[in-house]
Amino acid sequence: MNELVALAMGGGPDFVMELERAWDHGDAVLPVDGRLPSVAREALLETMKPGLVVEPGARHRRPSGQPVEPDDALVMATSGSTGVPKGVVLTHSALAANADATSEFLEVDPDRDRWLSCLPLSHVGGLAVVVRALHTGTSLEVHDGVDADAVMDAARRGATLTAMVPTSLRRIEAARFRRIIVGGSAVTEERPENTVSTYGLTETGSGVVYNRRPLTGVEIRIVDGEVQLRCPMLLRSYRDGTDPRTADGWFLTGDGGELEADGRLRVYGRRGDMIITGGENVWPDAVERVLREAPGIAEVGVIGRPDPEWGQVVTAVVIPTGAGPDLFQLRELVKETLPAYCAPKRIELVDLLPTTALGKLQRHRL
Repeated sequence: MNELVALAMGGGPDFVMELERAWDHGDAVLPVDGRLPSVAREALLETMKPGLVVEPGARHRRPSGQPVEPDDALVMATSGSTGVPKGVVLTHSALAANADATSEFLEVDPDRDRWLSCLPLSHVGGLAVVVRALHTGTSLEVHDGVDADAVMDAARRGATLTAMVPTSLRRIEAARFRRIIVGGSAVTEERPENTVSTYGLTETGSGVVYNRRPLTGVEIRIVDGEVQLRCPMLLRSYRDGTDPRTADGWFLTGDGGELEADGRLRVYGRRGDMIITGGENVWPDAVERVLREAPGIAEVGVIGRPDPEWGQVVTAVVIPTGAGPDLFQLRELVKETLPAYCAPKRIELVDLLPTTALGKLQRHRL
């Protein structure tokens, strides 16, 4: 019977070897984030129920393990916006569809290209690089995290393709690569020409919309302001057996957005993140994009705080630089491009913003 194998090990050749070993045996793999404290790791294993845990130099059986279906390839843990872990079950068929569509868009040539994987393999954006390389037979190099010097050394030795988050992208010479996939947090329009912005979720096996256009085989519709997707890249189910897809195969992303006249997708953010202030709707992502360019701000997250008069007030949670930002100046800057009600009424200064390993803001923790 096929089982779930938890790989509790860092990125590198050993991880890839164990991944292929499990797949050759017909098993599925659960990548485990090595940075999890022991209590959180045990809670994850108890929830996902692998039958085997592989660590560097050790293999442990777990009697509570539950089997997987024959085509299951990955179970990816995701906390979503609630912080409660779910296991997204992705099949080999879904991974192949994603790898084929991505490789088509990027015009990958297995004889000339070389993938560099340096994002955490416990997140689908990092592991998808490994999957694409293995599926297409493209050369692959895997690092255990993003080190700018190591990334540039890989480029000098022939790496042509990689995936980054915006914070890491700023630390390297992007022009050294043929193409760089960028996702994980808000991606600005002002970025190197060889970068590709992506939109996707763990449930889609990584990005399925590139430069705001769907990949081959991906359908998009907007229902009541929500982005919905249907494609062969979608999950089979969650680990607990629940299937979030509609009867006709659509996945409700929970993201707000719109399709523009030319078919490009604009994503506003999580629908639950929308701020309602004085009866007006404010999307935090749009405000954050403006504030990131403001003086005195290193990083920023925007959230609605309860207020007896306005219901919620737009609040900028800021990691400051220098003397920090001036509220009046921030408001005036926002009002240059957005309605006045989008301008923050408060500033909160912090030393750190809560983010995922891929740099995505965890707004529910602000």
